[in-house]
Amino acid sequence: MQAATPGSEQGSEERPGGDRPRPGSAASNGSVGEPGARLLTAANALTAGRLAAAPVVAFAVSHGASVLALGVFVFAVVSDVLDGRLARRSGGASAFGGLLDHATDATFVSAGLLACAVAGTVPLPLAPLVAAAFVQYAVDSRALQGRALRASALGRVNGVAYFALLGVPVVRDGVGLGWPPDGLVRGLGWVLVGTTLVSMGLRLWRPRA
Repeated sequence: MQAATPGSEQGSEERPGGDRPRPGSAASNGSVGEPGARLLTAANALTAGRLAAAPVVAFAVSHGASVLALGVFVFAVVSDVLDGRLARRSGGASAFGGLLDHATDATFVSAGLLACAVAGTVPLPLAPLVAAAFVQYAVDSRALQGRALRASALGRVNGVAYFALLGVPVVRDGVGLGWPPDGLVRGLGWVLVGTTLVSMGLRLWRPRA
């Protein structure tokens, strides 16, 4: 699951927010658990804030708190755009930060989509598939061994689409719009179920050497 939210300078596969190619990433700085990795950075703090927002957006969606859900969603998108830039500009990049960024986006989108699924807005299989796709992505890329995250074009598209699909009902309800209808949102969700399965299948077919 890999992608970049609008305006993000990131890009990742099997994750909805995109890669954070920080200067100290696993691709250039060694393993995720390296002793010298800088963990307490402003970028990582911003990412952690987005991670903490995951249960909040799920609660807001499931309880019909549409304005709260909209606010949390906007924060998630803005923080996803800014955390990579902060890391690069401050020199606080780390492999851990990049992996945290990916995992946070997957968690946030999965939580929000699960709440939408319970409300009947999106297909129920989508949220667990997003989580499974991220796990497959991280394992296949050998991220915990310090290997570069391996991206794909379909993964990038899926990653953007996960955020976009979550945003459609959240923004619609938050600002009081009557369109698009739930049926259209569900249909788009089923398309994403299909493209996610295709992306995972291609990764199984062409595993990393």
